[in-house]
Amino acid sequence: MQRLQDRVAVITGAGSGIGLATARRFAEEGARVVCVDVDEDAGKKAAEEVGGIFVQADVTSDDDVARMYRTAFETYGGVDIAFNNAGISPPDDDSILETGIDAWRRVQEVNLTSVYLCCKHVIPYMQRQGKGSIINTASFVAVMGSATSQISYTASKGGVLAMSRELGVQFAREGIRVNALCPGPVNTPLLQELFAKDPERAQRRLVHIPVGRFAEATEIAAAVAFLASDDASFITGSEFLVDGGISGAYVTPF
Repeated sequence: MQRLQDRVAVITGAGSGIGLATARRFAEEGARVVCVDVDEDAGKKAAEEVGGIFVQADVTSDDDVARMYRTAFETYGGVDIAFNNAGISPPDDDSILETGIDAWRRVQEVNLTSVYLCCKHVIPYMQRQGKGSIINTASFVAVMGSATSQISYTASKGGVLAMSRELGVQFAREGIRVNALCPGPVNTPLLQELFAKDPERAQRRLVHIPVGRFAEATEIAAAVAFLASDDASFITGSEFLVDGGISGAYVTPF
């Protein structure tokens, strides 16, 4: 499929995991991809693989975010798709009783403030051209509670969901769609690192997924490509769950 032919897509966190899988999928569908990452080596490698350009940026920096969209515009003449995906899930973000204020603030900055900055800076480019699709990475924990808490991560993703809904409504009549992607647990290096330290916690989560496994990054990328395309032209302000049935389950199969 070439649903994204010649469209300009900016992806944050493009060096690994869901971001990298999405960069590959976008390129396969004909998009011109701008790979953004704080990790220069990973970001450059991703950009080279997909035939795009790399912009090194700290997505918590207002100046860096403005620069990455300006670079995309100056290179390709527009910005059609923004996949605001960069995020962290550090081990010191745990129960509210254990998580310190520094860990709380760091996660909020990377996971929520960065999405605010990305939307703030990309929307004017989309207004200029009268169209655009913004996909913000939230999580299934934005709509469900968990007893294995990562309190700042959960709160940040709830914020992403609420902000995406509001922006989707506010800018709908300007042709700009904004949706919150809500993945379930994904088999990425981030999740592998987290669960390698606590296999019991991993199993506790896995048992609640009706399909019986974690998602692959390529499966999430397929959902992002759909939301970015005209196939999703009547979808905005949505919580787009790609969670293997977790949010719909009362009990799971044996």
